Amino acid sequence: MPLNPALNDVLARYKNGEISLKDTAEAIEGLRLERLGEFACIDLGRAVRCGLPEVVLGEGKEPAQLAEIAVRHAEATGRCVVTRVNHEQVAQVQEHARRIGITAEYREGARVLVLSKGAAPNLTGGIVAIITAGTSDIRVAEEAKIIAEEMGCVVRTAYDVGAAGIHRLFPALKPLLDAHAFIVCAGREGTLPAIVAGLVDKPVIGVPVSTGYGYMGEGRAALASMLQSCSVIAVVNIDAGFTAGAFAARIATMGAHP
Repeated sequence: MPLNPALNDVLARYKNGEISLKDTAEAIEGLRLERLGEFACIDLGRAVRCGLPEVVLGEGKEPAQLAEIAVRHAEATGRCVVTRVNHEQVAQVQEHARRIGITAEYREGARVLVLSKGAAPNLTGGIVAIITAGTSDIRVAEEAKIIAEEMGCVVRTAYDVGAAGIHRLFPALKPLLDAHAFIVCAGREGTLPAIVAGLVDKPVIGVPVSTGYGYMGEGRAALASMLQSCSVIAVVNIDAGFTAGAFAARIATMGAHP
């Protein structure tokens, strides 16, 4: 079978003396792929290659297959995060993990499982602030929080401080002002990210949440509102806590090491 072209390139560069043995080993680690049966080809080098933890979407996966995927990632890399899980999936993953000595902690508020061989994420010095407009937005905020923490950031939160009672926002912001990046989750009309961006001097990531009903409900009005913001914000997809958490953590880590 022919070599993976990227792997072939790494080996050729080492042979020609262009890169060191250490750099070669790290590059090869970043290209690791492994097949599990006929149902998955897992990427075991993502953390080395991209600086992101391995995050597996639980939604739509058979519990037994999800358990094999998640546990193999944790075995190979030390940690694995599984998002959008249901109770049947949680039970299967936890049982499989327990049999081989891996912990699988269920964070019910975020519907997230965190698998670990024991080592905690290395702290980067980055600080991420997460704000929600309402209590209904916390489930998405908690997913973002877990991802940012898995990427080594300290996360500070202020929940239920939305535009309907704007006087709640100002005292909530004070302890967050030294954060390197802000995530703001809001459903319904999605006003809060633009307001926060007009008050802080750090990057703000808006996360539309699938609350609200009727015309443009389920997060669509919030998404449209954030995309039309006159304040400078970045916007992720509806309920995309993982994306917001990972993006904010990258910004925060860069901010901590200018």
